Amino acid sequence: MRKFLVVLDETPECLNAMRFAAIRASKTGGGVELLGIIAPEEFQHWIGVGEVMRAEARAKIEAHFEVFRERMEKVEGISPTLAIREGEKAREIIDHIKSDPEIGILVLGAGSKGDGPGPLVMELAGRQVSDMPVPVTVVPGTMTKDDIVAVS
Repeated sequence: MRKFLVVLDETPECLNAMRFAAIRASKTGGGVELLGIIAPEEFQHWIGVGEVMRAEARAKIEAHFEVFRERMEKVEGISPTLAIREGEKAREIIDHIKSDPEIGILVLGAGSKGDGPGPLVMELAGRQVSDMPVPVTVVPGTMTKDDIVAVS
C-alpha cells in the first residue's frame, strides 16, 4: 500500500497537509503516516533531565497524533500510523522515507503569512532535494478546506 507521509508538528500548515493526505489516501486506497520528530538540541542537559524531557516530547507527539487519528478515522475513514524519530528534521524525514518502501509521497504544508513557504519546505526543496527518494507535494497555506477537497 502506498502511504502519504506528513510531518506532524504544531504549525497551522500541518493541518492542510494532513487534510490533503487523508483525502488522497481515502480516494486512492492508500494510507497516511504521520512523522513526529524530536529535535536533539532539546536534550542537551544532564542525562536524567534529558531523558525526562525526551519522554515528555514523545508523550506530546502521541497526544497530538491521537487528536488527528480520531479526526481522520471519523471524516475520511483513514487510520493513520505514527512514527517518531529523533534528530535534525530534514535528515530524519529523508532517512525515514528511505527506511519504508511503502511511503510514496511526502506531503508538506506551506506557510500562509507571505514570508515564504516555511523553513522545512525551503530546506527540503533546496539543499536536500537531490536526496529525496519520493515526490513531494506542497499544499499552499492559503488553501481552504473546500479548495483542498476540490483538488484532492
